[in-house]
Amino acid sequence: MGITRIIPQLRTTDITALVSFYTEKLGFSVKFNYQDFYVGVGIGDNLIHLKHVDQKDPSIPFVKDGEHLHLYLDTSDVTQLAEKLKAKGVQFLMDVCETPWQTREFAIQDDQGHTLYFAEPL
Repeated sequence: MGITRIIPQLRTTDITALVSFYTEKLGFSVKFNYQDFYVGVGIGDNLIHLKHVDQKDPSIPFVKDGEHLHLYLDTSDVTQLAEKLKAKGVQFLMDVCETPWQTREFAIQDDQGHTLYFAEPL
């Protein structure tokens, strides 16, 4: 017995808008939709569950105030991805930069306020 995948869940008060952000801006596709309140979006072998809730995710201000993150996504070309997202009008929290831990990264927020970091090793 072993773990074969880790799937994070993001909570939202507007699941339609969040699905649109992940599909139209980030290039994910809808993998399943359960009764319009629980949607799986994926890219490659990666999956994120999106859940409709009645109140805004309380982790959003906590993550922002503490300079934390909701998702950390590896990519093969962070600079090219950043340019693509900027062309689609995505607002950046942090532009592409090199880190002391030997990555090149940038950070954005999705349309609901979840903080996403994209990185590649140097």
